[in-house]
Amino acid sequence: MSLRPFRRYFELLARYLRPQWLTTLLMSLLLLASIALQLINPKILGYFIDTTIKQGLSQGLIWAALLFLAISLLNQALSVASAYLCEKVAWTATNALRGDLLAHVLTLDQGFHKSHTQGELLERIDGDVNDLSNFFSKFVVHMLFHILLLVSMLVVLTTIDWILSVSMGLYCLLVVVALTWMRRPTVDRWVIARQASSEFFGFLGESLDAAEDVRGNGGINYIWRHFYQRFYRWYSTTCHAGWSGATPWIISQALFTLGKVIGLVLAAYLWSIGIASPGTVYLIFVYSALLMEPLDQIQWQLQSLYQSESCIRRIDGLFKTSSAIQDGPGTTALAPGALAVAFEDVSFGYTNDEPVLQQVSFKLEAGRVLGIVGRSGGGKTTLSRLLFRMYDPQSGRVCVNNVSLTELRMRDLRRRMSLITQDIQLFQASVRDNLTFFDRSISDQRILEVLADVGLQSWYQTLPEQLDTMLGAGNYGLSAGEAQLLAFARVFLTQPDLVMLDEASSRLDPVTEQYIEKAVDTLFQRRTGIVIAHRLATLQRADDILVIENGRILEAGPRIELAANPNSHFAHLLQHESGRIPV
Repeated sequence: MSLRPFRRYFELLARYLRPQWLTTLLMSLLLLASIALQLINPKILGYFIDTTIKQGLSQGLIWAALLFLAISLLNQALSVASAYLCEKVAWTATNALRGDLLAHVLTLDQGFHKSHTQGELLERIDGDVNDLSNFFSKFVVHMLFHILLLVSMLVVLTTIDWILSVSMGLYCLLVVVALTWMRRPTVDRWVIARQASSEFFGFLGESLDAAEDVRGNGGINYIWRHFYQRFYRWYSTTCHAGWSGATPWIISQALFTLGKVIGLVLAAYLWSIGIASPGTVYLIFVYSALLMEPLDQIQWQLQSLYQSESCIRRIDGLFKTSSAIQDGPGTTALAPGALAVAFEDVSFGYTNDEPVLQQVSFKLEAGRVLGIVGRSGGGKTTLSRLLFRMYDPQSGRVCVNNVSLTELRMRDLRRRMSLITQDIQLFQASVRDNLTFFDRSISDQRILEVLADVGLQSWYQTLPEQLDTMLGAGNYGLSAGEAQLLAFARVFLTQPDLVMLDEASSRLDPVTEQYIEKAVDTLFQRRTGIVIAHRLATLQRADDILVIENGRILEAGPRIELAANPNSHFAHLLQHESGRIPV
């Protein structure tokens, strides 16, 4: 094994254990006390045996027996306390590591999230770190504990006979070297097993998310077939990695048994030449057997080390993944008020060989409303993703108030804009938190005013716990139309300077849609608006129209002029839709 995994591990260890140095110190002291007690108790039994042979039963033996019981109970108490502290330190450290991983993943660009399923990322953030948690709690502390215990026992054996100590020490060294050498190939196997686990949970999360579509379209057999294929790969790779340690384990048990036999033979030899008493013989045998216990634990921790190294590799890989979207310097501040938007010769594709937008250029003045129409797949939604800087164009630039998006901090940019799509994300949280995105600075009175404005007051009155009612997977989830109304309420609460609606009214029934028209008019007052729509009736409030097809702008201009021109593309679209937009 190279030194780099050890170095990286101890870097993680130092970073996440430093805030808990006091608890770690107490845990170490308890372990040291436990080592001392484990070394003392066999000596008491050796004294008991020798005294019994020489003097028979006496009051001193009773006190020795009571001392032995007291030390045993104290040792158990110390073991429980140290185990509790050990787990507390480990979970506190790894929870902080989980938080850092999640924060890092949330900063990565949309392209990364499109290429990794939610289940896969969940397994990497939680599953890998969970295995590393076992490593935190057992390897470092237990390995040091058992190494100290091993060295202490060899020192005690030296006080009996130095040849005995050297012989057992060399044998222990031989066992550790042999087991370490035999376990070398297991690291790559655990990496493969962890990757198979991520793929399985990624597929599982994706399948559960699409459960309604799968059942409705008869795709259950496909899901089951691929479920078993991925599960079998995960199972087989994990078994292969686990069984790779079976041979070392079998050999280690034989070596441990041989070590006990060697200790017993040496003790019997010392007794036969008159150097050791029966109590000393017992003491040597007990210490020889105890020597094998640290070795047994050390070899299991080495197995954990190789498995944890695979987790460290994957965690390292995730931390080293950088976002394709780099935050701007933020040296230029946007002026308050409605925002002007400009696309300057923008070309973009999600892959380099498949362009979605080609040399797109247009300007939207501050305070005006732009309607974008065109066939599905023409690039309308891609425009919104570039404007909110979820992606950067391959060429050209997108500007807000004549400032390139790459010059702005993304947090400052997105604070000034809001996007409403037809797919609304609800959190497993209260109505208040779903509306405010967990911003507690927004008053309840303001929330109630907005709910009334968007037409959700009657729905709100049915909630048993009002703003504290839980949404999401509970009994008080919203319908598709109500969820979109809630999304409008979110925008009213954030008060952005630019609002983009991407098919935002597609799931509203006609009555609800008419009700919200007034709210949308209010929303667009003194703000810049962009409306992406298939239904042209939703563009009545648009000042300008942009017709896009196959990634290119076919037509752009004032809505009234384009609608009045029978030769315009927009007029042709109006003719194919029942009911014309009033001009």
